[in-house]
Amino acid sequence: MPQQIWEWLVVFHLFVGGAFVLIGSLGLLRLGNTMARMHAPSKATTVGIGGILIASLFYFMGVVEESQQLFAAQDLLIVFFLFLTAPVSAHFMSKAYLHTQRHATADLPKPTSGPGWSTLEPAPKK
Repeated sequence: MPQQIWEWLVVFHLFVGGAFVLIGSLGLLRLGNTMARMHAPSKATTVGIGGILIASLFYFMGVVEESQQLFAAQDLLIVFFLFLTAPVSAHFMSKAYLHTQRHATADLPKPTSGPGWSTLEPAPKK
């Protein structure tokens, strides 16, 4: 592939990744409550950092001189572990918030099926 195509791929992924990071950061500042503030960076920033790391992968695969090219396996591992751990940690933090801040549960919608929120309400007696 010509080097110019690699450069455009790098620029595109840097731009998209940077836009997602910016949107996630603005969401952290602008959203009202703790749960919404946690949602914006955990989703948008994860995709943004993933895009930036993919740009790094493309850079080292195509833009760098051929004598110094390498396949950056560490970038792929970082993307993999980022996409694996960020949603899980956000989920755990939201569960901890719900259990420690009982007043916050008043804003939760009622489930349409089942007895209620499984971790907040005891199971109904049969």
